Amino acid sequence: MKRLATGIDIGGTNTVIGLIDETGTIAGQRSFKTRDYPVFEEYAQRLVGEIETLRSLAPDAEIAGIGIGAPNSNPFTGFIEDPVNIRWYERNADGSQRAPLRHIPIVSHLKQYYPTLPVVIDNDANAAAVGEMIYGGARGMQDFIEITLGTGLGAGVVVNGQLVRGHGGMAGELGHVLLRPGGRVCGCGRRGCLETYVSATGIVRTLLEVMAEDLRPTPLRSTPADRIDSRMIAEAAQVGDPLAQEAFERTGNLLGEALANFVAFTQPEAIFLFGGLTAAGHLLWAPVQRSMESHMMRNYQGQVKLLPSGLPQSEAAILGASALVWQELHHPTPQR
Repeated sequence: MKRLATGIDIGGTNTVIGLIDETGTIAGQRSFKTRDYPVFEEYAQRLVGEIETLRSLAPDAEIAGIGIGAPNSNPFTGFIEDPVNIRWYERNADGSQRAPLRHIPIVSHLKQYYPTLPVVIDNDANAAAVGEMIYGGARGMQDFIEITLGTGLGAGVVVNGQLVRGHGGMAGELGHVLLRPGGRVCGCGRRGCLETYVSATGIVRTLLEVMAEDLRPTPLRSTPADRIDSRMIAEAAQVGDPLAQEAFERTGNLLGEALANFVAFTQPEAIFLFGGLTAAGHLLWAPVQRSMESHMMRNYQGQVKLLPSGLPQSEAAILGASALVWQELHHPTPQR
């Protein structure tokens, strides 16, 4: 009998659900708008309904479990903790909405419907790392780091074949390592975090600094600052815009510097880069590689591979979520 894992990616805009086998083949996929369901009980009902619709497409398959990738999730408690970009409410007896839920019991809710199945949750970067290990370029690797370059910078760290979660389930927040203490304001409330420099939003801030320092013409000056995005910077750099190229050079140098520090923590076999910024190709990869090697202690130089993710970007979220199931079956998450 074919075994399938249910992978769920919960985002602020969309929720995507997929049925995926152990090779990473997607047997079926569904999605709906997260924000259409501000009341958590109604959201959860819709989620269960979509899971059941998918299961009906593979009636002869065995469902091995449910994996969930979600921001601010705690794998030990099964809660989504005070999410920033998602707001769910409870409904009062009179039908009115209560204050926003800060601790969302998503795992325990699904366990009510699927009591015999493992239901596991982790943040999207950790899920991506497990997906890389199960389906992607890290198959067979025991030690690696997955860096996700999106609106912020996420990371999943794998040591001895195990995802590093830490005492409270939140280890590996490499985007919030202080790269430049006292530097750019971060959404976490501190200054100088790595993701304020190396991310889709970080490179925009870097470009604006470059344009303030260098008065050479660039078509990007005709675009309002709040309309510039990382894709536009990449397109300008690829056609030779020196200011856009400088923004990538600075971004790559800073990421390489940070990666050199991360190597000293776990001595990974490889570091995988994933996310929209990586589409810029050599504009990002060349300075990252150069900077990483030049900043590393010589004992590590030439030993750590810098690789693109082996996961398809459009499906990586549900692949990562489903991979949590296969990981859980072999290495159950301890309850704390």
